Amino acid sequence: MRIHHFAIWCDDIELIRAFYIKYFGCESNEMYHNPTKNFTSYFLSFSEGSSKIELMNRPDITEEPQRRGFAKGMAHFDIEVDDKLKVDSLTEELRKDGYIIASEPRRTGDGYYEVGILDPEGNYVEISAAQ
Repeated sequence: MRIHHFAIWCDDIELIRAFYIKYFGCESNEMYHNPTKNFTSYFLSFSEGSSKIELMNRPDITEEPQRRGFAKGMAHFDIEVDDKLKVDSLTEELRKDGYIIASEPRRTGDGYYEVGILDPEGNYVEISAAQ
């Protein structure tokens, strides 16, 4: 068994799509649109592995930004990169481009080197390396 994909409700699906393509090298399929439900989505694929991110938008889905990542349900997801140097270089690129570094790069108690960042809509994303 494996995780095929996880999904994120987005306010600005194009902004989020561009973010994951630019910083994580994701590839995107063509937009899916269901006019009956006013639903749109993209699947983003990583160059390595088979897990995907589904970005979804439907105008009637609302949010509570102050609770994002701190309510029951998904708290964060992790994107694993090759090594510590990649964690550090992505951190500095994201910082330079004005993104929030929620947790500075560090070695965790379980042996990972990771940073916590917020994507353009405030989703908490860890970037980690096993080394």
